[in-house]
Order: sequence, then C-alpha cells, then structure tokens
Amino acid sequence: MTMIAFPAGFRWGTATSAYQIEGAARTGGRTPSIWDDFCAVPGAIAGGEDADVAVDHYHRYGEDVAWMARLGLDTYRFSVSWSRVLRPDGTPNPAGLDFYSRLVDALLEAGIDPWLTLYHWDLPSHLPGGWLSRDTAFRFAEFATLMHGVLGDRVRIWTTLNEPWCSAFLGYASGEHAPGHTDPGEAITAAHHLLLGHGLAVAALRAADPQAQVGITLNFGPVEPADPEAAADVDLARRIDGTANRYFLDPLFTGAYPADVVADLGPLGPDRVIQDGDLAAISAPLDLLGVNYYTTSMVRAPRPGEHADRPLVRGRVLASPHVTAPEAVTVSRAIPVTAMGWEVDPEGLYRLLTRLQREYTGPAGVPLFITENGAAYDDDRVLPDGTVDDSDRIAYLDAHLQAASRAVADGVDLRGYLAWSLVDNFEWAHGFGRRFGILGVDTDLRRTPKSSAHWYKEVVRSSRIEP
Repeated sequence: MTMIAFPAGFRWGTATSAYQIEGAARTGGRTPSIWDDFCAVPGAIAGGEDADVAVDHYHRYGEDVAWMARLGLDTYRFSVSWSRVLRPDGTPNPAGLDFYSRLVDALLEAGIDPWLTLYHWDLPSHLPGGWLSRDTAFRFAEFATLMHGVLGDRVRIWTTLNEPWCSAFLGYASGEHAPGHTDPGEAITAAHHLLLGHGLAVAALRAADPQAQVGITLNFGPVEPADPEAAADVDLARRIDGTANRYFLDPLFTGAYPADVVADLGPLGPDRVIQDGDLAAISAPLDLLGVNYYTTSMVRAPRPGEHADRPLVRGRVLASPHVTAPEAVTVSRAIPVTAMGWEVDPEGLYRLLTRLQREYTGPAGVPLFITENGAAYDDDRVLPDGTVDDSDRIAYLDAHLQAASRAVADGVDLRGYLAWSLVDNFEWAHGFGRRFGILGVDTDLRRTPKSSAHWYKEVVRSSRIEP
C-alpha cells in the first residue's frame, strides 16, 4: 500500500445517516419522515424500495460499533432521526432518545468519538410546510436543544445540517429527493430556511455549551468550463458554481448571498424571504467546516442547434428549469467513472480544499474535515473466502487521500477524514442498487468486510506510527 502522511492527531473514521441504515421505521414511537412519504410515491425510488428495514442498524448498532473498533477508527459521524426523538405534539420520545444514548455509550466504550449530525434530510412529515415554512427553522433549533440536553455530556462535535444543497435543490427544484417538488422558487426559500435553522441551532448549542464544537457539512460540486477562453462556457460554470457552492459558503462566511447569484435569480432571489437578523444568525462563527466531495464536472454552452443536457452538479443533472443556469453540455473527460456515473477526479479534491482554505476557511480560522468521500461500485468480484474484491474502491480512496495529503502539505488546515460509508445502505432514490460501504451487507443483513475495509484499517494503523 502507499504510505499517506497526515499530522499527528488527524481523525480517522467513517460516516452514515439515520434514514439510510437504521430501519425500524415504526419501532419505538418513530413517526414518518418526508422520506418515508417519498418512498411511497410510485416510481420515486428505483425498484420501489424503501428503508423500512434498511440494514437494521437500530437493532445491530452494537455489531456495527464493534466493526469500527476492529478497523481502528477513532471517529464516527452519524445522524439523528428527528421523527424518532420528537413526537408530533412536540414532546420528547424517550424510546428514541434512549437508542441514541445507548449508541453513544457503545461508541465511547469502544474508544470512538461520536460526531452527531442533527439533520440528514429526514424531516418529520408532521411539520407544516416543511422547509418552505420559516417556523421549521425554529423547530430545528428546539430539536438541537433537546439533543444537546440528552447527549451533550458525551457528544462534543456537532454538525447542524448535512448537505443543505441537496435538501433544497434536489428536494424542491429537481424533485429527485423528498419532498419531490419541482419549483425553483421553492428551492431558494427552502435553502434560506435551512441556513436560518443552522444559525439558530448554532446559537442554541453555544448557549447550552460554549465548549462544544459546532459546524455544518456542505457537499461541493466543483465545476469547470470546457474552454476557459469561451465567455459562454466561463459564465455557465460561474452560474453553476454560484448555486452549488457559493450560495451556501458566502452567507456562512461573509454574511451575504453572492451578489452575482442574486442578480441571476432576479425575482426568485432570497430577498423575498430574508428578515432582519437572518444573515447575522447564519454567519455565526463556526468551529469546523465539513467537506463532502465525490466528483467534479466540466460543462460548456451548447452550440447552435446542438442538443443540450441540463447542468450537472456533483454528478447529478438538475432538472429543468435550472435555478440560475441555462442548459449545458456536460463534457466527458474520458476518465474512470463510478457506478453512479461520477467521474473519478482526486485532483478536484486538492483544488477544492486549497480553494476553501484560500477564500473562506483560512481567513476565518476554521479547520476543515472531510466528512464524506467514497465511491459506489458494483462489487461483483468475490474472492474464495467470500471477501468482496473492491480494488476499484481502494484505488479511489487512495488517490483522494493522496490529494488530501498534498493539500495539507501545502498549508490546508485539514484535520480528519471520514470515509463514506461504513456499510452498504439505502442510497436514496437509487434504492439499494448503489453500494458505497466498506462493509458489505447481504440479504440476511450480515456484515462482511470488503478488501477496502482491510486496506483502510492498515492506512489508519500506519498513519499512527511515529516516523
């Protein structure tokens, strides 16, 4: 294996989300989320699948924690099912809270630090209007306060939101994710309320515990123009970058939405929903920024008469009408792709980390953590001992860790890497047909380490050896 250098104290771990792994959808007082509702919509999920059972982490969490310990991991990022811990009448659900308390205790007993993500897309169905309602942001802050009251004595690292771009734009503009709406104006409204919820939750957590480490996790879809000399290509890349990346980074770090994107949006812009004090709340100082990275995109403007794709961000084509960009041609760069169809571009991670350090986190003094990075592959090569030979995943992870290591060497304050994902799981609209795990899960829900799990264990072990 290739030796990969990172500083002493660098965090090594993995990540999951509640809806993708827990199952137990109607156990212990859990009520439906918008993803339960979305899975019931004919054609919304590949194969008509749902996460009612998922990989049954709710009942098998002890086994999953034991696997993390065997791999030598020191950090586990997981999310909380809001509808498992709060009843529709606003009262806490003791059974749901007890599950997460037991999970945290098991992690700590195994020497693994719990990293809690409050929201990974599974909004309770009973909240009127979802993220289109400003009131949801305030309910989110109350949820944060509840979780800190129960777990704050043991959980020291908190993420408010995971990938609000997906919640807003895939949920409300493209319809690919719950709640399945296709209104660009709704996406802008939802995005602002998500960010407001983040800001209110940061304030609530800091009020409860000034020493807690609080941050947010964003997914990044770096995009490049096919021809840097073509004005139309450059402007197209600017527009997509504005919606995918800067629309969330700028209010968090500068207290304002990017002016060019606001101009692009015109009457759909966020001024419709911003109220006094919102941007000050959103831009509260962060203790960390989580970086989710999978791929980059290259686009160009269509030529006259040419059929065009719709703009592609993080490997996803955003359905028309796109919020800020006209139609685009997605350029294939003749490089390997994953089972998601996403191009493998580790150099893009290096460029992203150095850009974030240069333009946002460095001046603010905010450390970076890679909170998701991984790849889906078919995993159809099985060795005689039953182990999945996922050498393609190993190559992906190795190349991205090499890129991250170079970024650190060039001054980026990167302090941890959490591989996505611990186990194969419910991959949202793709159902169970896309496998990201370093542990495989068979039809009997048995966990089996893939070659990548053994490789990752060795990476972690070797990183802790004094030079």
